[in-house]
Amino acid sequence: MRSFVLVALFFLVACSDAASHSSQPEAQTEATVKLKIHVNDTSFTATFEENSSAKAFAEFLAQGDLTLDMHDYGSFEKVADLPRSFPRNDKQIDTDAGDIILYQGNSITIYYDKNSWNFTRLARIDNVNKKRLQQILGKGNVKVTFSVE
Repeated sequence: MRSFVLVALFFLVACSDAASHSSQPEAQTEATVKLKIHVNDTSFTATFEENSSAKAFAEFLAQGDLTLDMHDYGSFEKVADLPRSFPRNDKQIDTDAGDIILYQGNSITIYYDKNSWNFTRLARIDNVNKKRLQQILGKGNVKVTFSVE
């Protein structure tokens, strides 16, 4: 009889312990903030880099959308001046189509072809290629709206 009571007591303690663990909320993972880029009738999402520049730019955009007139430079990028400077994390990198680059802390660039220089990568457009970007960005100036989602 004594062993039955001990087994029953053990069972109750185990169930109580399991219940207390199952009622605890699961750890919440922070939602990934995405950069949204709108050009003409096309919208892209981009994944932010993990650096202080990208974080500062995302925080700036959280206050409201930013629309810029971007002009073509060198037939491989669209560039515009930013309304303020952002922290730089420059390093020698090779850009590719879809890279969003902070240049000298106060200009933003969307690359649709390759380049190599000391830049700070802010983000990379998801699921896009050179041909598609060239079609959408076109020749000459283009109005681009940046926001976060």
